Amino acid sequence: MLRQFLVGGTVSLGNIVLHAIATTLVVALVRRVASWERRESTLWLAAVMVPAVAVLLVAHVAEVMIWSVTYLIVNAAPPEKDILYFAFVNYTTLGYGDIVPVERWRLLGPITAMNGILLFGWSTAVIFEVLDRATHMHDRRGKSQDPC
Repeated sequence: MLRQFLVGGTVSLGNIVLHAIATTLVVALVRRVASWERRESTLWLAAVMVPAVAVLLVAHVAEVMIWSVTYLIVNAAPPEKDILYFAFVNYTTLGYGDIVPVERWRLLGPITAMNGILLFGWSTAVIFEVLDRATHMHDRRGKSQDPC
């Protein structure tokens, strides 16, 4: 059991680091787009949100792939099973149950799910903050140019 917690904790921490890097990239992208002069354009908000969400989506896919490689290394899934699919089902907490981990690694599934929930929550908070700040910047820009 200790080995499962060590492996799961290590992979979770690695994914947290990856997510922190992705969040830093989102902040940098938003700052760059925020400096554009055409903030009054309705497309400006899309130019902020699409890259922000895309970076977070890529980060989640990379995190799932890290879990799938971990499953492969420790032989957590039965032979001949789709490891990437298994990692996605666990990470997203979908829990189909059509693939069950081998007995000695059965805690990796819940640890993966806990990691996924945490990182999806983090992404949701980042997306909301980006939208909130972008909306405020857009509104301020429009008011400062309003002749009334």
